[in-house]
Amino acid sequence: MAELAEFRLHPGDPAPDFALPGVDGRTYRLADLAADPFLLVVFWCNHCPYVQAWEGRMVDLGRKYLPKGVRTVLINSNDARAYPEDGFESMGRRAAAKQYPFPYLQDESQEVARAYGALVTPHPMLFDRRRQLLFQGRIDNDHQHAERVTERYLESALDQALAGVPVRPSELPVLGCTVKWRT
Repeated sequence: MAELAEFRLHPGDPAPDFALPGVDGRTYRLADLAADPFLLVVFWCNHCPYVQAWEGRMVDLGRKYLPKGVRTVLINSNDARAYPEDGFESMGRRAAAKQYPFPYLQDESQEVARAYGALVTPHPMLFDRRRQLLFQGRIDNDHQHAERVTERYLESALDQALAGVPVRPSELPVLGCTVKWRT
């Protein structure tokens, strides 16, 4: 477990470009996601217990906010050689089994994770129409017990962005499994 807050990107910074393969067979580029007013990039994986605990809530948020103009993409940057359960085929099986309503992308080179400054899984980052960072932080305040959640940080950020008001707080420490970097 890691709780980290030394971010590479900060509110107002642009989203770094990417071109990554999705488990659906498509390649996704940042420019391909320009039609939606907001883009939620979440660094993700299969094996992390934090991701698994928040997974259902993340799927619900993806379904709830897509019709409102929020496109979500999940990016797995973990070293799949050291963590085979985070490999591309396993990603596809998980996305299908959990009925992900968003693309699940692989960052095998880890260049995208480095450009975004991904620290943990999950690490959500919300960008506006100009693809400038509005928010990064946690999904909510209790990954283990959905029924005990009292602060829905990501949902609050999404609602504020959609209402056209400044997102506050715009940064919160992220909590999860550290990104599994290649050695």
